[in-house]
This record gives sequence, structure tokens and C-alpha cells, in this order.
Amino acid sequence: MKIFIITQIIFLIILVLPFNLYSQNSSENQKGTRTIYLIRHGEYDQTDTTDSDIGKKLTPLGIAQARLVSARLKGIPAEFTSLTSSTMIRARETAIVINQDFPELKLQQSDLIRECTPPTWRKDIMTDETETDLNMCVENLEKAYKEIFVPSPDSKDRNDIIVCHGNVIRYFVTKVLNVDTMSWLQMSITNCSLTIIRVLPDGSMKLDAFSDYGHIPENMRTFTGGENIPKELIINEEK
Repeated sequence: MKIFIITQIIFLIILVLPFNLYSQNSSENQKGTRTIYLIRHGEYDQTDTTDSDIGKKLTPLGIAQARLVSARLKGIPAEFTSLTSSTMIRARETAIVINQDFPELKLQQSDLIRECTPPTWRKDIMTDETETDLNMCVENLEKAYKEIFVPSPDSKDRNDIIVCHGNVIRYFVTKVLNVDTMSWLQMSITNCSLTIIRVLPDGSMKLDAFSDYGHIPENMRTFTGGENIPKELIINEEK
């Protein structure tokens, strides 16, 4: 009887041991998910003709939009791991507003995600663009895409906030969807909207949301650029 019991115990150890080893190795190799929160800057002073590094600052409405998208981020049950903005002042100012709600994040900046105009089918848009500018735009955006849209390096999830520009975000979305990048102008994007993209452990990507502006009241929604008419922030004071 004792021999039978010992034999059964040995059999169970042999049966379970490989599974435990496999589970341990599987856990060690498990990777996290990187979620990228792309935010278009708030409305800026379109009448300002100075350089985008020192001028074209956010309007009062643009600042209010930035506060609204920051509040939206605060309501998301995620631990954010980074905050990066374009070096253009309208993006930097938007990121600074967000940084006030997330002081634990160090605000970083990148020249690669500055606003530019990628090639498009629209001839009226291409008329004012030089080949040099178009090539430089694509070169920067492709490099930024390769740096940003990568899987988490370990088992921890990553949640990255990136504040940049409408053309940049739309170009990235065409890459994520694996469609012709020339189609970026077929999308319209709201100021301080959220575009959310998940990078899975195997490197594949999912577009969770594009130009989500549910946190911005319709009367505060703006697009900027093109023929859109700028809006003003209206504050109703109770008498």
C-alpha cells in the first residue's frame, strides 16, 4: 500500500512539474500593452503671424479646451507613464495645462512631431508646398512613428500622453490602419480631442478612438485651419 501511495505521489509531481515550469516561463515572457493618447493642441491665435515657436499661443478658449481634455484624462483609470509635446508653442502650452494635473510626469518635447504637411491627393494643398518640405515632413513623421508606436518592453502596461498636431495625428492613424498615407486629409480632427491607439505585445495595433471630443461642449468645439471661423470663450456671469 505504501509503495502504491509513493508511486502516485511521484506520478503527480512528474505530471505537474512541467506545467509549473511552463507557467513560470510564460509569465516571464509576458509583455504589457502600450496605450498612446494622442491629443491635438487647443485653439490658438490664428491672426498671429510670428513664428510658431514663440507665437500663435493658445486663446482663452484653447486653454479651456486643454483643461477639459486634462479632466478627461484624470477620469481614465490608467497610470500614465509619460507626457510629450511638440516643440511648437501651441502644443507646449496645451501640455503644460495637462502637466498641472499630472505633476508626477516630466514634460518632454520632440521636434519630430511638429506640425507639417505630408503629401496628399489634394492639389490645392500641395500647391504651396515644396518638395523639400514634403520630404522632411515624411522623414520626421516616419521616424517619430517608429520611436513611439512600439510594444511595451516588459510586462508592465504603458500609457503615454502625446500632445501634437492635427496633420501629425492623422498621418499616424493612416499608418496604424495600414492605408495609403496620402489619405490623411480625408479625416477631420477637433482641437483637444483624444485619439487612442493600443500597441499590443506582438507589435500589432488597434485604433480605439479617433478625434473623440465628448469632453468638449459643442459650442466650445473648434477645428482651426482651413476656412473654419475662430470662436471666443464666452463666460455667462450670473447677476
